[in-house]
Amino acid sequence: MDQLYELSTRVPGEPGTAVVDASLKFLQPVSRQLVHRAAVAEVFITDALQVSKDRFLVGAQWPRDHALYYPDAQGVSDPLLLTETVRQALVYLAHEYCGIPLGHRFVGSDTHFEITDHDALVVGDTPLHVTLDVQWSWVANRPPRRFGMQVDAVVSVAGRECARAGLSVSAVDEGLYRRLRWRGAEGQGCDEAARVSHSAATRLAAAEVGRLRAKDSVLGRTEAGEWRLLVDLHHAVLFDHPGDHIPLMVTLEGARQLGHCLLHRRHDAPAGAVLRAVRMDCPAFADLDEPVRLCAELQPPVIASDVTRLCITAVQGEGSVATVTMEWLHRGLSAASEEVAFSRGVVGSGAAV
Repeated sequence: MDQLYELSTRVPGEPGTAVVDASLKFLQPVSRQLVHRAAVAEVFITDALQVSKDRFLVGAQWPRDHALYYPDAQGVSDPLLLTETVRQALVYLAHEYCGIPLGHRFVGSDTHFEITDHDALVVGDTPLHVTLDVQWSWVANRPPRRFGMQVDAVVSVAGRECARAGLSVSAVDEGLYRRLRWRGAEGQGCDEAARVSHSAATRLAAAEVGRLRAKDSVLGRTEAGEWRLLVDLHHAVLFDHPGDHIPLMVTLEGARQLGHCLLHRRHDAPAGAVLRAVRMDCPAFADLDEPVRLCAELQPPVIASDVTRLCITAVQGEGSVATVTMEWLHRGLSAASEEVAFSRGVVGSGAAV
């Protein structure tokens, strides 16, 4: 584990040809325990190599199809695979290389990605072999009870750079986690509470939110016109293992679905827009026993571009639990020249990673 690999390659973040290393393996997934997943089928990380003290190459295999993160009509991989892969990469490096105990709880504070080459992410006859050139940083680090870390990754497929992504996380021991989670981590009554809190919202059809299966829609709307994040604790992907609050990936999925719904209602084109970039900040935990409202706001357009920018705020009670800024790239449509009709109403410390 301590061997360093000498590679004459660019530094992460600098433009140029992406790293390709023949010793990085894509043969089988790493232990599910090391990426905090319960199902082996949900593990995408296959290998990692340490290049220098704070730099790693991480290999991942993306499936040709997936129950939730499947390719779009043009065959482009689901962009949220980027976030989930970076999440798994950080957790794997934390345990395998950076000395963070398996029992620590990981709490995400912010994540982001930008896809620079969608064509590189088109699925062919075999699964995609994805390489992450990862720069590791310690941030507000106070071991052994609290570890603060950040990863920034340059993502490539077959040597073709196609995206940038990052994630910031705190890993805390059980005692500190329970102090952070003032309601406790027992999760007692969560099933019933979730059912009651979401009963007033009608779940949108899968096609309206860009999903194939009814169970994958996490977006609801109330009679008053509020958008709601709907929680299904039995969803095998979004709730892969039990928890005491709504995970970051669930909130991000809700924001993505709301963005898809609003944009495709607007353009009436099922494949009219693709998610190009995301920046998500999670200032607080989202609890399971209280409704989460999703509020949408159009951002100023990028001049002379085909990009629409949206800001989705997840609100619980009187406070924000997440803010997601998204950029949607339109195929053959100029976002800067169009007016947007959004429902204003109530449009509609972190999250587990």
